[in-house]
Amino acid sequence: MNECIDVMEKTFRSLATGECLQPLRSLMWLPDKSGILGMMPGYAAGPGVMGIKIITVFPANKNLGLPSHQGVVILFDAKNGEPLLIADAEEITAIRTAAASALATRLLSKEEASVLAIIGSGVQAKRHIEAILLVRKIKQIRLWSRNENNAIELAEKTASTFGIPVTVQQNVQDAVAGADIICTVTAASQPVVLGKWISAGTHINVVGSCTPAARELDSNAIVKASLFTDNYESIFNEAGDFIIPQKEGAINGNHVKGDLSEVLTGTKNGRTTNDEITIFKSLGIAAEDIFSAWHIYEKVNPKMI
Repeated sequence: MNECIDVMEKTFRSLATGECLQPLRSLMWLPDKSGILGMMPGYAAGPGVMGIKIITVFPANKNLGLPSHQGVVILFDAKNGEPLLIADAEEITAIRTAAASALATRLLSKEEASVLAIIGSGVQAKRHIEAILLVRKIKQIRLWSRNENNAIELAEKTASTFGIPVTVQQNVQDAVAGADIICTVTAASQPVVLGKWISAGTHINVVGSCTPAARELDSNAIVKASLFTDNYESIFNEAGDFIIPQKEGAINGNHVKGDLSEVLTGTKNGRTTNDEITIFKSLGIAAEDIFSAWHIYEKVNPKMI
């Protein structure tokens, strides 16, 4: 995870210089809406590679004991098209998603942030705890999940692993009240966090929803916050957290203050006051997968570089 946070910084710095091609992903829904096949191509000039992530998303898989996200990342040499690597997309996605949130947290949250709220109890909940603890000195963690048993299990493992007090809350409002950092990592289609519950100065990583009709935050939360993203094209076309309040007339495209590459390079401001609420809307982009796969390739093939 620590390595991957550094890889995410390299990714967004490369995006800032225009060295990457980052097309909008292509999604194919099954007729019954039970699952999605996603195809995410990209190119990175720095390492000289291109690649694609092919991934399926089946939210009901948790009932079958299977991961919700499964697939492969395929990496190619951009000079001659030679295939270099086929990697497990489930693991890459799990790590790089949380690592990107950690980078956003380092850039946008208050340095003294110490209370973390995690909404959800799946793979991304676990990974986000791991990632956020690497960039902020967290003293207290609160969990909420629709599956209370999962939340209790995660709380026990987290407290044992990191030696930090972890509590499971009975409702979302109690979980987020007074939190410095909130991570929403659910499969919800309707808002689970309301703007009226969010304290001044909070930073929120909004991770779980990635389609135009689904969102984890209500319109009020988006309106009252400074909104940042990983990719403009993605947030304008895929993010229900942005698209729904835009359709309501509550916001427009100017409400997006910047992407991570702009904040990293200083072309856009991040947090400007301690009372400001900041939101990082994470969609996940192919460049994150390609740079992660390249990092893995360099580690397993050092003599070939």
